[in-house]
Amino acid sequence: MILLVLGLAVGVATVVALMAVTRTMRQAIADRLDQYGANILIVPRSSDLSLSYGGITVASASYDVGEMTLEDIKSITTIREARNISVIAPKLLGAVELGGRRVLMAGVLFLDEIRLKQWWDVDGEYPAAPDEVLLGARLAEVLSIQPGDALELQGQTLHVIGVLEENGSQDDGILFADLALAQGLLGKPERISLVEVAALCTECPIEMIVEQISEALPQARVTALRQAVTLRMETVEHLTDFALGISLVVSAIGALVVLMTMLGAVSERRQEIGLFRALGFRQAHIKRVVLGEALAVSLAGGVVGWMAGMATAIALRPSLADVTTPVVWDPWLALGAIGGTLLVGLGGSLYPAMRAARLDPSTALRSL
Repeated sequence: MILLVLGLAVGVATVVALMAVTRTMRQAIADRLDQYGANILIVPRSSDLSLSYGGITVASASYDVGEMTLEDIKSITTIREARNISVIAPKLLGAVELGGRRVLMAGVLFLDEIRLKQWWDVDGEYPAAPDEVLLGARLAEVLSIQPGDALELQGQTLHVIGVLEENGSQDDGILFADLALAQGLLGKPERISLVEVAALCTECPIEMIVEQISEALPQARVTALRQAVTLRMETVEHLTDFALGISLVVSAIGALVVLMTMLGAVSERRQEIGLFRALGFRQAHIKRVVLGEALAVSLAGGVVGWMAGMATAIALRPSLADVTTPVVWDPWLALGAIGGTLLVGLGGSLYPAMRAARLDPSTALRSL
């Protein structure tokens, strides 16, 4: 029985450690994917101009008619799943003349934009004043502009406070300015061209969020960037499937160990069982004795295995998962591990208990 407890504990520890490490990896992956930017784009309903942003054509939009306003952002914060939205980043896009070239200017709220695009690397600083702007790497190279230079744009002097490091996206060719400044330069007060929404939490119902935003903004087209969502969901599903597969294999092995051990115990105690039956023990009594013993052993194995598994997960997390996210002590994992062990012990002991109950007492007593 001690060996059986140790065997079950090893199996439970393996499953618990795997589930804990996998859950930690899922959380770490979700945190990293949160840095990949928006997964929902909101643009006005129109068919005048094809809107392309970040290399992805999302919908048709017009910069002259049908634009949204800053008031529309407040509607996004009132949807039922608003708690799952981490960043709302409005933008106003427009073409301006700069250095003899026609360039794309994006008016943004820099605090939200920086939260949305955490992969940005800036040579210089992020804009903090209304007259400070940020240039993409290619645009700065073409115009021969460095951080600290000044720009003349429609009679206003703008200070280039920083230049984005090249990241291979459309951001490399854009002039980023304060949203209010861009609205004034383009003559579109309170107007915005699109809104980027980041909702990449671990269990975010993306489709439900898209539906609710569409209801709140009937004049807009809401599109989920399925590439980011699919990547996250497939990664999480693969990790979960792997953990469940290993858990099923370990559980099956544990059930076989219990079955063989309890069959051996029943065979070795035939005389004892025969004596019980001769003294008046019914078959139900014998079953309860065998199953009660198996459940007690399984409970001990489950508790010891859970503690050993959590300790193993904490010890091996840096080397196996290569993440810094701490292992979460989930009470549901403890209940699942101990409850699963009890089920495995009960399932593996059913046949031995039935066999012991059907043992003929006269046959057992003849071996005394």
